[in-house]
Amino acid sequence: MDPETEAVYADYVEQSWPTLVRAAIFLGARPHEAEDLAQTTLVRCYTGWDRVNSAENREAYVYRMLLNCLRDTRRTRWWKDRQYDDPRALDRPAGGDAAERVAVADAVHRALGTLTKPNRDVVVLRYFVQLTEKQTAEVLGVPAGTVKSRLSRALAHLAANDHLLDLSGGSKK
Repeated sequence: MDPETEAVYADYVEQSWPTLVRAAIFLGARPHEAEDLAQTTLVRCYTGWDRVNSAENREAYVYRMLLNCLRDTRRTRWWKDRQYDDPRALDRPAGGDAAERVAVADAVHRALGTLTKPNRDVVVLRYFVQLTEKQTAEVLGVPAGTVKSRLSRALAHLAANDHLLDLSGGSKK
């Protein structure tokens, strides 16, 4: 890679790192796994930078790579044999602003965990990564209408989710 292209790539990495990590977390990875996924995605970007940079929609192309990296990771025997911590062990006693932020993040993470994988992918890419419907459709390889219907179902499911209702003080009817 020539120095000018490498500088463009380095700028891209600096700008995209936080959103790639955040997207991976909301797609179901733990923070350290999310960083590994973002790094793997960016390494793949580096090795194919000409294709990435010339893509019609670079963001959609890169998030598709992130989803593929996540799927590759989940296919390994290590992942299948992995023992999970009890999610209730993540609960922390409330107290102060930091505790409130942790509680909200935990509630959102738990609520997203109740969605099917395709619906969670749509919500994360559309609202957390802030891709357009068209970009989300390109990333997932589905028609825009499918993105809209999945999003509609996912939002209806989240609106009735106990974890989020607890935050709003609402009650399930």
